Amino acid sequence: MVFGILAAAIQTAYGALLGGLAGGWIGALVGGAVGLLLGCFFGWAVSAGTVYTADAGGIFTFVVDHTWSLLNTVAGSAYLVAHFIFGHTLDRSTSSGSGRISVVEGVSPRYATTIGTVCAGADPSIQRHEDVHILQARILGPLYLPLVVANYALWTIAPLWLLWHDRASRPINSFGRYFEIGVYPHVWNEAIAYRVQGTPPS
Repeated sequence: MVFGILAAAIQTAYGALLGGLAGGWIGALVGGAVGLLLGCFFGWAVSAGTVYTADAGGIFTFVVDHTWSLLNTVAGSAYLVAHFIFGHTLDRSTSSGSGRISVVEGVSPRYATTIGTVCAGADPSIQRHEDVHILQARILGPLYLPLVVANYALWTIAPLWLLWHDRASRPINSFGRYFEIGVYPHVWNEAIAYRVQGTPPS
């Protein structure tokens, strides 16, 4: 419960701060309201899923997620709200003590997707892969999402990955496959995660 309340309060304050910097006191009110909305959903999930343990490891992880990696956590909060809007459900047993919020349903039946500390659609065969993304975000903090987006953009317009791509087993023969088989598995965060667990799409 304490972690959930703190998460909601921190995200409210963060929203108010960003809003205030962008638009004075009106911006602070709007930003605080958005932060409160996101924070309440996130805080509820943290508490209901007992995501963080009360030992030194759990406390440290919570602090990292709500300081250095706060941008990723807020992005994950927005992602979590979108899942709830579509009626998706919190996986309490998988979330418990894991340092992550697990959602049963994914965005796509073929893939799990993780943003911040929110992981949707994973199962044991790919959970370690998704946990790598959570660790990457915690290590890189506010740099993580911009670096991922920048690599997607670079690999889309300058497909240097073709130099080492296995064209025999993963041919690129359509516009869709260019992204799913080409760009996506070669982006740095996915390439690392696939080395830990899973097989790139073919």
